[in-house]
Amino acid sequence: MPVPIRRLAVAPTLCCALLAGSTAWAAPQSSPQHSTTAVAVGDPTPSPTTSAERQKFAKTRFVANAGLAAGATYEWIWKPYKEGKFKKGAEHRKRTLLKAGLAGAFTYNRLKAAVRNAQGDPTLSKALAPLNSAINDLKDLPAKLRKGDGSAASSFNDTINKVKDAGKGAGAPVQNKVPTASQLKSGS
Repeated sequence: MPVPIRRLAVAPTLCCALLAGSTAWAAPQSSPQHSTTAVAVGDPTPSPTTSAERQKFAKTRFVANAGLAAGATYEWIWKPYKEGKFKKGAEHRKRTLLKAGLAGAFTYNRLKAAVRNAQGDPTLSKALAPLNSAINDLKDLPAKLRKGDGSAASSFNDTINKVKDAGKGAGAPVQNKVPTASQLKSGS
């Protein structure tokens, strides 16, 4: 079925009109009466203005980052470890170990972000202070996971449980949220 020429001409005309209108709107005024000030748009996230809002956002971000870390640990480290998929001779062992290594690096990254978020809330900051060394110790564990060291899986799980307990005690309960494969690959 042929498309009428009128219909084909409408779309490009409309696009050109919108483009011309937007560039005319964005063009600076040259008259001395109107002084325009350029405003740089930075971070698209809202910036809290009061300390109560800062604390609320800190808790929300902490819960999101810690939840992703907990979900990655459970799904790709703890569960395969309990199922014996890290043992020599297990089916798809190399793929499981690779995923566990990625999940370990992702977990470390998200826990460090959660600690940075917790610094915006005094209660969370105090609750997580004793866990900083345990979180820093996770940095070397993905390599151990790839080698099949089972104690690394236990270390990840223990640290996640401590972070969950600290969050719960500070009024920010953390629930597991399994990250997508693209989040796992990108580390965020």
